[in-house]
Amino acid sequence: MSLISLRSDDSGKVAIISFDNGANTHNLQFAREFEQHLQAVEDNIDFKALVITSSDEKSWSQGLDVPWLMGSIQGGQHDDVKEFMHTMDRCHARLMQLPVPAIAAINGHTFGNGCVIACACDFRVMRSDRGYFCFPEVDMSIPFVPGLIDVVLKSLPAYRYNDMLLTGRRVGAAGLLADHFLTAIFEGKDAVLEGALTFARTFNKKRTIFAEHKKRFHKPVLDALREKNPPFIDAMKLL
Repeated sequence: MSLISLRSDDSGKVAIISFDNGANTHNLQFAREFEQHLQAVEDNIDFKALVITSSDEKSWSQGLDVPWLMGSIQGGQHDDVKEFMHTMDRCHARLMQLPVPAIAAINGHTFGNGCVIACACDFRVMRSDRGYFCFPEVDMSIPFVPGLIDVVLKSLPAYRYNDMLLTGRRVGAAGLLADHFLTAIFEGKDAVLEGALTFARTFNKKRTIFAEHKKRFHKPVLDALREKNPPFIDAMKLL
C-alpha cells in the first residue's frame, strides 16, 4: 500500500503530493516514495509549482515513525536506518533545488521531521483552526542530526527555533505567521489546500533560472547536509 500519492490540479500545471497514511510518520518506505515523487515532479516539465498536502483530517506529518526506527535499531537493521536517513536528506536537498516552488499546505499537526520537510519547502501556508508545529525530540531523547538544524534555520527564525527545540513547545499558525514563517493562514482543511493552489498558480517561472537561484541561495544548507550528516548517520549516532 502506497503512503504517498502524486496528482496534478485541474490545470495540469501544479503538482500535488499528498501524504496518505494517517499520522504520516516517516520510515524507509515513506522516504523511498517521497524521493520517487519528487523526482517525478522534477521530470515533468509541465509542472510550474508543487503543493505538498495531507489527506488526513488531523495530521500533516507527525515526523519519525519511532516504533519502526527503534525496532530497526534494536533488530540490527542498521542498513535500513542509514538508507532512510540518507534518503530523507536527499529529499530535503531536492526540495531546496527543485526547479519549481515547493509549497507546504499544512492542514494538521506537524512534528519533528515533518517540520523539517516544511522548512525545506520554499513557502508554507497553514490551517488556523487545527494543528500545531512542534519539535518533540527534547522529550524523546532524540538529538537532531546536525545538518537538519541548518534546514530548519533557513526558514524558521533562530529565536523561535531555540525556544521550540529546548522546550518542546507547540506553536500554532498565528505565532508562525507573525514570525513570517507562513505566507498565509486559512480556516479549514479545504481552504488551506485551495489557498496553496491559488498561490501556486501565480508562478510561471523558467525552471532553469528558478533552480539556479535556489541552489545558490541554499548552498550553505546543502553543504551542511552533505558534510555534517553522513558521519553521524554512518556511525549510527542517532540516539
